[in-house]
Amino acid sequence: MLVALLILSTAAGSEAWTTPQTLVYNFTIQPMTLTRLCSTKSIVSVNSNFPGPTIYANEGDRIIVKVTNTAQYNITLHWHGVRQLLSCWSDGPAYITQCPVQTGQTYVYNYTFTNQSGTLFWHAHETWLRGTVYGAIVIFPQSYPYTTFYEEHVVLLGEWWKANVEDVETQALQTGNGPAKADAYTINGLPGPLYNCSGSQDTWVLKVLSNKTYLLRIVNAALNTELFFSIANHNLTVVEIDGDFTKHYTTNTLFLTPGQSTNALLTTDQPVRRYYMGASPYMSAANVSFQKIQTLAVMEYQGSSSATPITPSFPGSNDTNSVTQFSNGLKSLNDGGHPEGVPQTVDKSLFFTVGLGLKPCNPNQTCQGPNGKNFTASVSNVSFVLPKIAILQAYYFNLAGVYQSTLPDTPLNVFDYTGNPPNNLTPESATKLNVIPFNSNVQLVLQDTSLAGVENHPIHLHGYSFYIVGQGFGNFQASNANFNLVDPPRRNTVGVPVGGWAAIRFKADNPGVWYMHCHLEIHTTWGLAMAFIVQNGVGVNQTLPPPPSDLPMC
Repeated sequence: MLVALLILSTAAGSEAWTTPQTLVYNFTIQPMTLTRLCSTKSIVSVNSNFPGPTIYANEGDRIIVKVTNTAQYNITLHWHGVRQLLSCWSDGPAYITQCPVQTGQTYVYNYTFTNQSGTLFWHAHETWLRGTVYGAIVIFPQSYPYTTFYEEHVVLLGEWWKANVEDVETQALQTGNGPAKADAYTINGLPGPLYNCSGSQDTWVLKVLSNKTYLLRIVNAALNTELFFSIANHNLTVVEIDGDFTKHYTTNTLFLTPGQSTNALLTTDQPVRRYYMGASPYMSAANVSFQKIQTLAVMEYQGSSSATPITPSFPGSNDTNSVTQFSNGLKSLNDGGHPEGVPQTVDKSLFFTVGLGLKPCNPNQTCQGPNGKNFTASVSNVSFVLPKIAILQAYYFNLAGVYQSTLPDTPLNVFDYTGNPPNNLTPESATKLNVIPFNSNVQLVLQDTSLAGVENHPIHLHGYSFYIVGQGFGNFQASNANFNLVDPPRRNTVGVPVGGWAAIRFKADNPGVWYMHCHLEIHTTWGLAMAFIVQNGVGVNQTLPPPPSDLPMC
């Protein structure tokens, strides 16, 4: 990993180089033994690192990652937030753009950071393997539109189970109920001092100097939990979200759904001592079991005594007002040097419902979901089923019987989405896609539903970043929606408010098959997902290229 070492040695706030180049990484998927909370288990890792290695690059660089799988599970890797312009074959979701890399096989991911910088992350995209297979992506911009900082640090938030995460998924599917709650949350792979059998040796420490400015690159890589993040007695100034610069927004608490990243400036202007930073859960759904104990790390000023650090205060676990306040404070930078191309007109208007539901128990199965049923989840009442071969291959080679291009632009079942739900609306299980003509300006309204209870849903779209032009509570009404078409935040993952809606816009200028799903892993498992086909345009620069020769076969 020589490239990463070279970049880490550069001065903060500067670039290691300016001319785009090709960087090569070798990722070996392999088991490693790890002990947390006095419990030892074997996990799947990359290069025997947990979390996995950080990819460092400059804007415009080409990345080649050679993935060799020596673990017992088949796997794919997804480069979350990378727009994959004309490189859909390297996007990574299993059975969407590729078949998994089987044990003993190798696959080379090849993509370029075209007009893209910031903090993103990579993770496994097959079953629940991303519980331990994840790492950061740091793309240095040509210049920073904010104050020069002294140092930068990656902060990866995660979840930890003593059990094998694959077994946690299997048990949830067998019972039809929600998964077992995590045993801990983690910061850079460590749970911190608040859990049983976890102490200073299991706590990440950030050492700082007084009166300096630091850039924190924070990623929520958790499987199923949205998180607040705070540092005791310190403010944080948001300067970037999901790889897009923002207007400065200063707050004492950040909020990140799984799949979201935030760059924040931290000024060390408090008395010399030790302070805790930490992450605390947000749970918008009722009657859901979740881990309530926070994860903490230590921020230690040079010259501090060994006194117990000050602990931050967090919003309550159901504090939707704090989530809304934070979301409303985010605006894209949209200045002369960083203009935003917010679509002002709409060519294709979509309205999708997203939410949980219930389906009858399978024969010879005892279900532990509400009313003795199985939990399910859907987009517009279609619960997504992964096919047996990759959809992108079927689309490119025109293979019949793999998927249907029939997901409607608006729901076939119209009801009071956030009110009293109908009791006879069981989702259809199918592999249905929606087709978008190349270069269309798309508006998509995502509407939460109350069929099995309202909840905040972090929806991630592959292959694109989009503008969040509006959000609200209750049922979406176009006549009452107040859209921001000047400086809306640009993200790749949007939190659809609990019992509410979110409206996004993007230009469909990247041909291929692009997955869209809830980034709460259990919801994706239950079927809260779909995929878009963005058709080819004209000429080679608007056309999906052929697959690479080493594309894994099913």
